[in-house]
Order: sequence, then C-alpha cells, then structure tokens
Amino acid sequence: MAEQAKGEAKEEKRATEEDRAREEAKQKDAARTEKAQTADKSPEASERTRSGQGASLEEEAGREPDGEALVQKLADQSAKIESLKKANEELNSRWLRAQADFDNFRKRTNKEKAEARKYRAQDLASDMLEILDNFKRALSVETESEDGTALKKGMEMVLKKLEAALKKEGVEEIDSLGKPFDPNLHQAVMQEESEEHESGTVIQVLQAGYTLNGRVIRPAMVKVSA
Repeated sequence: MAEQAKGEAKEEKRATEEDRAREEAKQKDAARTEKAQTADKSPEASERTRSGQGASLEEEAGREPDGEALVQKLADQSAKIESLKKANEELNSRWLRAQADFDNFRKRTNKEKAEARKYRAQDLASDMLEILDNFKRALSVETESEDGTALKKGMEMVLKKLEAALKKEGVEEIDSLGKPFDPNLHQAVMQEESEEHESGTVIQVLQAGYTLNGRVIRPAMVKVSA
C-alpha cells in the first residue's frame, strides 16, 4: 500500500509540473504578442506605413499615360495608316494596268487569229490566179472545129468550178472597167487619149485584179484614159 501511495504522489507531482510549464509558455506567448502590437503603434512604424503608401501612390501616378507620348503614338499610327493607303492605291493601280494590258493582249491575239483564219488561203489563191489567167487566155482563142469547141466547153466548166472554189474562200475579181482609177486597186501600165471617157478612167483591163476578203492580193493591170 505504501508503494502505491508513493507512485500516485509522483504522478500527481509530474502532472502539476507539466501544468505549470504550459502556463508559463502561455504567458510568454502573450507577452511577445503584446510587445509586437506596441511596436506597431509606435511613431516609427506609422512613418514606415505612410512612406510605403506614398511610394505606392507615386508608382501609380507614374503609370498614368503621358499626353505628349500619346499624341506621338497617334501621329505614328496615322502616318502608318496613310502609308498603307498609298501602298494599297499603288497596288490597285498596278493591278488595273496589268488587267488593261492583258485585255489588249487578248484582243490583239484574237484579232491576229481571226485574220490568220480569214487570209489562210492567200498563198494558195495567189498561185491559183496564174492558172485562172491561163484558162481565160486559152478560152479567148477562137476555134471552129468540133473538137476545139468541145474542149473549150470542158475548159469553161473547169474554169467555173475553179472560180466558184476561189469565191468560196473569199476571192473576188476587182470590177475595174469604166471605173475611176484607184491606185489601191489598179496598176496603170498604159495611158491613152479617149474622147469617150473622162480623164483617169479605166478603159481597158489587161490583167484582172483580185481581192481576198477585202484585201487586195493582186491589183488589176489597166489602161487609163489621159
């Protein structure tokens, strides 16, 4: 029993010491807290607080936009806009010129193709005119024999077909006899006085002239009245 009593006494003493230690720790914490609050209320702490607020206000004031800088920025932007407008106008003008050049090229090309199709038979027609002349010379010869007459009729048929083929390609004989002399259509190789015709009139066609779709491929050789 005595031993048990001693143990209980020791436990009670330990508990009392622990309670006292906790109480002392609380008192020390309270003292430190009070000291810190007192220091915050001191004039030095207030001055530091005011100084910090002033610095913050100055920084905010420094961030306010500068009027001159803003005007300069607007001027720079306006200049850039004007530069872009001019560049756009120049590009648009260049595009319009290129479009016009392309249209002119297309029209010129189409015209050249149309003329090429229109006058594609010029070389062949020019060569055929000599054959046509020979047929006409042969038919101008008088004949009395039956064979000659039959041959002449055959040649006339061939001549008609040849003239029809040439006309289909746009070849036409120039109507010259009795017409005023035209240097664009006629080649005067002779000149003769004539009381029946005015001066400068075609009075005889020595060699027929021809046009191909309105273009002269051979002028008519003519005799003109003086």
